[in-house]
Amino acid sequence: MQILVADDHNLVRDGLKPFLYELDPDAKILDAANFDDALTQAKTASQLGLVLLDLKMPGMNGLQGVEVMRRLHPTVPVVILSGHVERNEVLAAVRAGAAGYIPKTISGTALTNALRLVLAGESYLPPSILLDSGPVERKAAMTPLSSLSVREREILGYLIEGETNKEIARRLDLQEITIKIHLRNVYRKIGAVNRAQAVRIAMSAGWPIAPAST
Repeated sequence: MQILVADDHNLVRDGLKPFLYELDPDAKILDAANFDDALTQAKTASQLGLVLLDLKMPGMNGLQGVEVMRRLHPTVPVVILSGHVERNEVLAAVRAGAAGYIPKTISGTALTNALRLVLAGESYLPPSILLDSGPVERKAAMTPLSSLSVREREILGYLIEGETNKEIARRLDLQEITIKIHLRNVYRKIGAVNRAQAVRIAMSAGWPIAPAST
């Protein structure tokens, strides 16, 4: 599989490569520093399986770059990389055809999980966006995740990002025992027996597409 990584920062492109090789050790990584170069490489790529585009790199023209890339390779998932997350921008990316919107602040574990989800034909959006009450244009269906409360979904999101109970507790300003109680409820609701199985169930159910219960 060929993976196209387009970002105007060398450090970002080089930093992504180890995680992309986790997806496919035999992957051929194509990199570009601007959209014009990315488009040139995409036109000649015969086994392109994934495209990562920096939202702010030269030549992107906002989300027009996503639309152009989708027209060129309609079946290849295009994922936006961004240094910040704004709900309206994320929704606009979805409307433009992006299969995912990944913040550059995401952990390596969360990145590979997100990209595996995208390669499986699902969508990935930042958990913070999903906790917003407004609509998101994605595949929606009743799944094991649908019964989770907002807090449980929030904790599950951090779990998927690879954070420990202590890290989640610190982030949410809660006691670690409270996190453990929430996780037990999550496991019970989705039918998991441990953290690893919870992550697998969430991903196979299309995390993060299910609506949270109130």
